[in-house]
Amino acid sequence: MGCMDPMGLVEEYNVSVMFLRNAFLVDIEHMRYGRVLELNKLDDENSWDGIDVLIFNTWHWWGHTGRKQPWDLIYDGRHLQKDMNRLVAYEIALKTWARWVDTNVDPQKTKVFFQGISPDHSNSSYWPGNHIGTNCKGETTPIFAPGYPSRQHPAELVVENVLRTISKPVHLLNVTRLSQLRKDAHPSVYGLGGHLGMDCTHWCLAGVPDTWNQLLYAELIRK
Repeated sequence: MGCMDPMGLVEEYNVSVMFLRNAFLVDIEHMRYGRVLELNKLDDENSWDGIDVLIFNTWHWWGHTGRKQPWDLIYDGRHLQKDMNRLVAYEIALKTWARWVDTNVDPQKTKVFFQGISPDHSNSSYWPGNHIGTNCKGETTPIFAPGYPSRQHPAELVVENVLRTISKPVHLLNVTRLSQLRKDAHPSVYGLGGHLGMDCTHWCLAGVPDTWNQLLYAELIRK
């Protein structure tokens, strides 16, 4: 692989890679009365202009509550409230992003990808067949069950419904179902925090995310 400088330039290929981390895509404003998740306002959108390939992803943090929740209030464009249905909030935020894509993206210059939902394996009651315990701890094999999962991940349904409303081409990297089979691929007790918690949401490396990257690469060279 080519050498990457601190600005993200892979010199061998004359390619710059920029990583912008915003777990929600929309903005969190710090007000005098608390941190407000603004579903109708994007964050960092000015940094997206003029990019050749844009890859978006958001879902992992939408279900967090308590100390892991990085906001205190939520604004849906009309009402300020303590909380709301997270899937509804997710859909409103994605529609805000979708409007930006339709308004700002020139398909002749920019390819847009949306990476699908990364599932967790925190509840073994959802899995068919034999399993070790109540979560991903001790799991060493994937789920081998024809027809599993029988239903789409609810957040993936939201993503697909929103993408259908966008007039500009957005390519869905649908990694959800293949990842749902990999209950064995999480750090579990070996993740961040170790004995303090069970990590059944992030992925071991090398592992499942490498497959996602292969699918992205295939799409890039195909299109």
